[in-house]
Amino acid sequence: PGPFDLGAQSGRWAAFQERHRLSCEEAARLLLDAYEYRGLVKHTGGCHCGAVRFEVWASADLHVFNCNCSICTKKQNRHFIVPASRFKLLKGAENLTTYTFNTHRAQHTFCKTCGVQSFYTPRSNPDGYGIAPHCLDDGTVQTIVTEDINGKEWEKAVKEHKTIRDMSKP
Repeated sequence: PGPFDLGAQSGRWAAFQERHRLSCEEAARLLLDAYEYRGLVKHTGGCHCGAVRFEVWASADLHVFNCNCSICTKKQNRHFIVPASRFKLLKGAENLTTYTFNTHRAQHTFCKTCGVQSFYTPRSNPDGYGIAPHCLDDGTVQTIVTEDINGKEWEKAVKEHKTIRDMSKP
């Protein structure tokens, strides 16, 4: 795309780019992120060895699920849910592997090198991601509220939960 006319805002745009040392595309991305993700913060995180890195836009105050299903219990998989549009894998796609079982809807992704699952695709929200808050980098989380969910009776728990299905909606 070619240049576009910013009218009276041209000077402000150029000064903003120069002050923050941003290319036109970087400045536009920053502006769009600020608009689209109002009230959210950009968290970054990844696995233990650093082969897998991601960013996710979510509240600084996290609502984390503590599920007691068989796999979540074994892995101590506490997670918060975000829409797929708010998640970006920055590196390590080739270093991820996936484990599924039972219905095969949940996609339990983990690093091939260190074995850490920093995010996955939950059965309850196949259009989003479950993010492990303990895999986020320090500095962006203010509070964590943990809610127990009875994954041993998964269908009943998800049916009765008032908001879980909507957590992966933008």
